Amino acid sequence: MEIKKDKDSRWFDVELVPESYIFSPTDRPQNLDVAICDSIPVIDLAKHIQPIESILKASQEFGFFQVINHGVPEKIMSDAMSVLKEFFHMPSKEATGYVPHNKGWIYTNNDCTKDGVHIWRENLKHLCHPLDKCTKLWPNKPTRYQEVIAAYLLEINKLSFRILEMICEGLGLEPGYLSDTSEVQILSSNFYPSCPDPSLTLGILAHQDTSLITLVYQGDSTGLQFLKDGQWINVGSIPNSFVVNIGNQLEIVSNGKLRSIDHRVVTSKDKTRISIATFVNPSYDCIIEPAKALVNKNEPSRYKASRYKEYVDRNKAFGDYTVALRDVVISES
Repeated sequence: MEIKKDKDSRWFDVELVPESYIFSPTDRPQNLDVAICDSIPVIDLAKHIQPIESILKASQEFGFFQVINHGVPEKIMSDAMSVLKEFFHMPSKEATGYVPHNKGWIYTNNDCTKDGVHIWRENLKHLCHPLDKCTKLWPNKPTRYQEVIAAYLLEINKLSFRILEMICEGLGLEPGYLSDTSEVQILSSNFYPSCPDPSLTLGILAHQDTSLITLVYQGDSTGLQFLKDGQWINVGSIPNSFVVNIGNQLEIVSNGKLRSIDHRVVTSKDKTRISIATFVNPSYDCIIEPAKALVNKNEPSRYKASRYKEYVDRNKAFGDYTVALRDVVISES
């Protein structure tokens, strides 16, 4: 049955999931009523003793953890979420004007998987490094977008480098081993509208990040799932927390001691979801290999050395944003 839309309706204002958004039975989400995982580690960064051991244990067992009392002001987090809600709720005719991008950022509401199926989301992504040069190339609507997101990313820079330093210490690597060669390169914001039948489609297909770490702020919404022991498990929402997941590059650097695992986003029939993901990546020309301090006769290297750009080119998995954006010529024209 064809659904007739008025001129002000948007692509997701439908009574049935369009055929182009329906995944094959093997890719569709199963067990959507699975209980939210209450055992995923929640790590308090305000404790007097740095919770390094907890971070390492979580990174080994789950590949995911959440951090609270992280030092990012609540107002900066709420302002970032608010300005992105404004962006995604602008009238369709304005949002459509952002395609194709004309500077160094991309907005889309029709992402496709490798099989040509659309995913149920809208997405805005752009480069973040160097911050002072990238800011003016971001969207200028809403008018406060550049100011608010720049303030947010300054805090994310501090938090991500702090987490990387703790991981370095836990692995026995020298200070700065990771943070000196990493950048908060990309911000990817996602809007997942409510969906008539969440069992037929996905917000993001299962994938792993090619980052060192990824930090996600999801406000009070849920939908993020990770794979553990063959089961998809929901990541709960904790007020003012960040979800941190281990990327492929950190698994390589740790020589497999830390895990990068599959994750995805499911949709909801009743609720929308907005998330802000920031990808902390190696510099594009950085050589990534297991840290020499973690390789010995008993634990030989499990991964070949590779330039980060070449690794991404070889492993273009759905969910990676680096190549597409690095191929954009950044200019003010």
